Amino acid sequence: MKIAITGGGGFLARRLAGMLLTDPKVERVVLADVLPIEPFSRDRRIDLRATDVADPKAAAAAVEGADVIYHLAAVVSGQAEVEFDKGMRVNLDATRALLEAARGGGRRPKFVFTSSLAVFGPPFPAAISEWTAARPQSSYGSQKAMGELLVAEYSRRGFIDGRVLRLPTICVRPGKPNAAASSFVSGIIREPLHGEEAVCPVGRDLELWLSSPRTAVANLVHGALLGAEGLGPHPVVNLPGITVTVAEMIAALERVAGAAASARIVFEEVPAVKRIVSSWPARFDISRANALGFGRDPDFESLIRGFLADEGAGKTLTPF
Repeated sequence: MKIAITGGGGFLARRLAGMLLTDPKVERVVLADVLPIEPFSRDRRIDLRATDVADPKAAAAAVEGADVIYHLAAVVSGQAEVEFDKGMRVNLDATRALLEAARGGGRRPKFVFTSSLAVFGPPFPAAISEWTAARPQSSYGSQKAMGELLVAEYSRRGFIDGRVLRLPTICVRPGKPNAAASSFVSGIIREPLHGEEAVCPVGRDLELWLSSPRTAVANLVHGALLGAEGLGPHPVVNLPGITVTVAEMIAALERVAGAAASARIVFEEVPAVKRIVSSWPARFDISRANALGFGRDPDFESLIRGFLADEGAGKTLTPF
């Protein structure tokens, strides 16, 4: 089995590749990114490619012969709002280029498109389902919604075996803050754990829909394994998450790492960030995802402990 992953330099793509390579049936994993990808494994089945998949020829080369295509590449929410043209090129044009490349290959590959809860906007029902109308309130959400429709159409026509997996906000992300409006969600946990101050740009009562990196990656693998008959004519799944307020996140941080950690969080409202993240839903009906066998984190404290385990307590983190 040959697999291609766009956005290959990102942490989710790298973790996804690592999990996929535990399957001996996997012959090759192409990781494609517009920037050079730092090697992270000696596995000879990994093929690192610095390429711009928004270019049709580059997209075709990246997914040539692939049985499964994971399209993770994206300009994140805050950047897409500021740089409209770049967001459209990466979040929409690249999706179309990859779909055309998959269509032209004649193999009808599985095409896993990672979408987002940002496709929804207020007013919200009591719980969002796969049948709730998309009403995005950001450029990123609009671009993801358009991508969803393209994947569904190419799948309907039989060009691909498509599935749209809407990810919750991922927490706790490793590394440095990025341009995503949701970057603070990881920052207010990650930075205090490293002994650094973190700024929270929203209020304590804001509700969020979250998933750990571990669960998100496992669900991406599971999503590709599902048969088309299980998904039916509407190949869209809202992946499971947990609903938690900022205040509950900070309380969990204090339980795990002590009051000194939570004291490192400073509240300074940023209206642009607050406007975007407040337009995202935090309560979902996940009965479809449950029936299809997707996994869910038990609580927010487990997200923190998973981050500590993954990062290696005692190496880069402050001991408690």
